[in-house]
Amino acid sequence: MMTYKSDEALQGEVMFQLGWDSRVKQTEVGVTVHGGIVTLTGTVDSYAKKLAAQQAAHRVSGVLDVVNDLEVQVPGDQIHDDNDIAAALRHALEWNVLVPANKIQSTVSNGWVTLKGEVEYYRERVDAERAVSVLPGVRGVINNIRVIVPVEPERVQFLIEDVLERRADREASRIRVKVDAGEVTLTGAVNSWDEKKAILGAVSHAPGVTDVRDHLFIDPYNLRFEVARAF
Repeated sequence: MMTYKSDEALQGEVMFQLGWDSRVKQTEVGVTVHGGIVTLTGTVDSYAKKLAAQQAAHRVSGVLDVVNDLEVQVPGDQIHDDNDIAAALRHALEWNVLVPANKIQSTVSNGWVTLKGEVEYYRERVDAERAVSVLPGVRGVINNIRVIVPVEPERVQFLIEDVLERRADREASRIRVKVDAGEVTLTGAVNSWDEKKAILGAVSHAPGVTDVRDHLFIDPYNLRFEVARAF
């Protein structure tokens, strides 16, 4: 019978993914694994690289969660004044057709960006954060944007489950959906990181979703009996 990978095997595969990903240097990132949970440590020179390392770790099948303790230290020749970052941030939001820039306010302090405002869809909240995360000089992003369109929790749950059921690679018994006042919690197993991203993306478009708690884990072996035991 197939079993989950050892922590040592997962560590090796995460290191391989980091070495393969051209956005981040493998030598900048330390990797430890305990019980399928990966912890990333070290120093990178941009927030975008910190996120890239996190994505690389998530691509490894068998990884349950990633703790991203990477520190961002912007090199001296790439340090930008907070005013310059704020100006670039506003430009990035306004030029992104997926983001309602006029509904979003920002504060920049020592390279840390805080986003505030009220939007209609959770996707807009995610897209706004993504747009500013890649800007030079940004050390981190705190996303306090709120989704304000009220929808009954039962309706939100019905819409999400309906969307997921329409996915050909989704089995109802593998993914559970819980909605609490617009906050969606997803638990269960998926076959791959790509499937996980697709599911999270689909959920982000549902009206009434204010936040998403991602407790999905990658289980390429379809050991469904582990789902109930893990949660």
